[in-house]
Amino acid sequence: MSYSLLITGGCGFVGSGLALLFKNHYPQYRVIAFDNLKRRGSELNIQRLRLAGIEFIHGDIRNREDLDTVGKIDFMIEAAAEPSVMAGISSAPDYLLNTNLFGALNCMEFCRKHGAGLMFLSTSRIYPIGTIEAVNFTETDTRFEISDDQSIAGASSKGFSEAFPLDGARSLYGATKLASEIMLHEYIDTYKLPAVINRCGVLTGPWQMGKVDQGVTVLWVARHFWKNKLGYFGYGGTGKQVRDILHINDLFRLVEIQMGNIEKYSGKIFNAGGGREVSVSLQELTAVCEEVTGNKIEITQVPENRAADIRVYITDNTKVTAETGWKPEIGVKQIITDIHDWISANESQLKPILN
Repeated sequence: MSYSLLITGGCGFVGSGLALLFKNHYPQYRVIAFDNLKRRGSELNIQRLRLAGIEFIHGDIRNREDLDTVGKIDFMIEAAAEPSVMAGISSAPDYLLNTNLFGALNCMEFCRKHGAGLMFLSTSRIYPIGTIEAVNFTETDTRFEISDDQSIAGASSKGFSEAFPLDGARSLYGATKLASEIMLHEYIDTYKLPAVINRCGVLTGPWQMGKVDQGVTVLWVARHFWKNKLGYFGYGGTGKQVRDILHINDLFRLVEIQMGNIEKYSGKIFNAGGGREVSVSLQELTAVCEEVTGNKIEITQVPENRAADIRVYITDNTKVTAETGWKPEIGVKQIITDIHDWISANESQLKPILN
């Protein structure tokens, strides 16, 4: 009998990317992509998945009955979420809460019933915004940098580690993911559910339907590709805010390692991102996009900060590298080139969504 891998949010950027990579590397696996198709552009992945031999089930993790249609599985990658940090700020939080928290609980219970392992894809946004903003930093010509001189645990020039404090507000989105992490630890302890948590930084790559509030790397490339305007918002409007970015192929390599030895990693939490080596400010991202696309666009400057903004976040991968041997391999320019080539090859399909 074949190994059954269920990926929730399987038509989203992360879910579909992992599904295709697993099917390519392990063609004998039964890979199931489970998705409610709420996010625009996710429907484009159905044909890609089916052509690769991946099953698609139209369902919603908010409904246990939908999950029950899948049948017995061996492992689940929980990648279904309302991914926007702005969710619930200017609208009701119902969908966010019901998907990211109660839906995640449904996934845990489904894995418990089937004796399946679980990979929970969490987020760097579980760390409190106010504490991140209080970290000492320096300023260069193109970016903000985290200083080594810190009074806050878990912060250094390498970025933010798992030791960073959790007390404080972090956005409704981040709160739902942290609450799910806490519940998952109870399932691990009470039911001996084999599960691991990855707190991911900014994930990106081809087939991400980037928007202002989520998927900014793709948004930046797309705006340069179609010669549309962009803006540097907050922190003086200089575009020096920094994030590390992680290619979906690099995430796959980590998930593959952890799944292959789930008993060893069960119960553990890992920060996982591009790290200092694969980090970029908006200003630097603009320069790379100009180089790759050959286009220069108008960028407005808005000094005022917006809700849930942070100056700099870089993942400290020290723990995950020490325990798994994994580290990112794909650099910023290659990531931007991959996204540009994907947009160029699928321009007519993508223009109504990304432009």
